[in-house]
Amino acid sequence: MSGIVINNIASSSGIIAVAAAGLSWSDTIITGSTATVEAGKGYWVNTTSNTCTITLPSSAEAGDQIVLIDYARTWGTNKIIIDSNGLNYQGNPDTYTVEYNTDGQSVNIVYSDATKGWIPLEDDVTALEPVAPETQQGIMAFGDGDGIDKSNLVNSSGVIASDISLVGTQRYGLAGTTYGGDKGMFLYGRVGSDMTNSITNFVSNSGVIATDSSAAGSARAYVQATTFGTTGQAIVAFGNDGSYQNYYNLISNSGVIASDTSGSGHTRSAPAAVPYGTDKALYAYGYNGTYLNSKALVSNQGVVASNSTGAGTGRVYTGGAGFQGRERGIIFGGDNNNTMLGQTNLISNTGVLGSDVSATGTARYGTYQCSYGGDKAVFAYGYTNQSPAGNKNMKNLVNSSGVMASDATGVGDTRANGNGAGFSYSA
Repeated sequence: MSGIVINNIASSSGIIAVAAAGLSWSDTIITGSTATVEAGKGYWVNTTSNTCTITLPSSAEAGDQIVLIDYARTWGTNKIIIDSNGLNYQGNPDTYTVEYNTDGQSVNIVYSDATKGWIPLEDDVTALEPVAPETQQGIMAFGDGDGIDKSNLVNSSGVIASDISLVGTQRYGLAGTTYGGDKGMFLYGRVGSDMTNSITNFVSNSGVIATDSSAAGSARAYVQATTFGTTGQAIVAFGNDGSYQNYYNLISNSGVIASDTSGSGHTRSAPAAVPYGTDKALYAYGYNGTYLNSKALVSNQGVVASNSTGAGTGRVYTGGAGFQGRERGIIFGGDNNNTMLGQTNLISNTGVLGSDVSATGTARYGTYQCSYGGDKAVFAYGYTNQSPAGNKNMKNLVNSSGVMASDATGVGDTRANGNGAGFSYSA
């Protein structure tokens, strides 16, 4: 079909809608992996052979309209990706991912203004929410040892930068997490013998650590935090304030820490925490007089379930990080009765904690860890009692398949028992 269609716009329901200004339909079917479209036109998109990225115009005026239709009913197999080319899409910047992956779907969008940008008209499309991009960079900070007054940035390729002088109270056994998708925070921790410190240090989306601010909730040390949900929430849970605890605190996507929520299952100190399934989380291992190998799942609403059977060797002071865009997690290291452990345990996208896998890295506990590059992770620093014993500054990269690389030379002062957090949508 070609020419100008004055009153016919196909909607996803097959109903013919009215267009006041008319719409010109392209007589060329899009089959490639990329295509650039124009306002005032309709396009047939055939993804039988491949996914297709559709680039929208770089400038638009109110009322500009574009229609995209699944020509061969194959978007469910090979999706289309919308690149809004610098303009907003449903009020979100073009760093967000916009995908359509339903067979037979059509996309009918109209440009509104600079605030909301392109807005879908059809009911089945309006319900679609763009997905925030993955966090790209990381930061490691605090701890005990030579480098307790330093932080180090991690770029999107897993390169750890040189030491940066640290602001904030020097402490160890603290939690670190991403929140809001592109910012981070460090919270709670131990100062000397004091395990009751209500301190938060926020990390900007450019990796700058702020000075101390007060943290809500019960002060404690040997806690862990991780992200969950779909809008940048986080959770901090368990810990030790002189006795082992199992309560938790939710963290909003703007960094507000909620008051304590009573937990269930084991009390525990120094567990590992990882995201999984893109919107849920898991706590595993830890110590409460016994080296635990149980796990506690966190729902996408931030509810911590009672403990369930874990896998692998019970231990404490383990590190955990997400990979594959928070789809899966990995746990590394730990201590069992002064035995340094070098194994890893993978977490599936359904929260299954895998059995021990011998790692290629040096056995140690108290590592710093974070995700980087959107789909990978890194463990660095830590303590080992192997010869030569002491704090380390080595690192081990984890690829997007969850395979840990052997030791690589680290950067900066040796240290242990600090933490890491992700920040920034920019690589």
